[in-house]
Amino acid sequence: MTWFRPALTGLALLAPLPAAACDLALLLAVDVSGSVDAREYRVQMEGLAEGLRDSVVREALVRGQATVALMQWTGSSRQELTVGWTRISNEGDLEALARQVETAPRLWTEFSTAIGEAMSFGARAFDDAPACKRRVMDISGDGRSNEGTEPVEIKPDMEALAITVNALVIRGDDDGLPDYFAQNVMTGGNAFVVTAENYDEYPERMQRKLRRETERQISLGPERVVPVSSESPN
Repeated sequence: MTWFRPALTGLALLAPLPAAACDLALLLAVDVSGSVDAREYRVQMEGLAEGLRDSVVREALVRGQATVALMQWTGSSRQELTVGWTRISNEGDLEALARQVETAPRLWTEFSTAIGEAMSFGARAFDDAPACKRRVMDISGDGRSNEGTEPVEIKPDMEALAITVNALVIRGDDDGLPDYFAQNVMTGGNAFVVTAENYDEYPERMQRKLRRETERQISLGPERVVPVSSESPN
């Protein structure tokens, strides 16, 4: 059982909700565990920044008045928003965000991989996001969870809060890693996993992933804002 459970009533689910000007709230979640060296960290951040600058992604984010945030995650109790929720109203906003992402200092270097804890933190982070039609957590990682709550136990919470979880997996020597993420992390209708064989492939795969996330509706649920309500641990 997880300590985090959404408190959504049947009435809340059925009640009409206000329209949202924002199409997409996108949380970019970057693995900074001990398996990621300094070069690989920079590849991730620079790849994310260039992916955001991609012409197709840029146009979609501006057109949808999206809001984007960046988080770093590693072991239990080590997750933090590096860049808070940022509304993309124009190309200047997008470029400022990309610069923040590519220059973000690394917060941790030597800790474990707690994917379930990262998902729980990400779910709570959406409490502070503007109301948007879609909520997507974009998580990248190069290993299986080895600390904290198992990610598969968090999936029902994410589904109840209408948060889609997509993943970019850096396969490395673990041939089963993409399937692990697909079974244990990927959440929501039309959610998907993109695989990079190594970090050198990360920028191109991230660009592809961001295009897919921003160009089309990736949730099978209705386009409506779902209220977030979470219980804090005792």
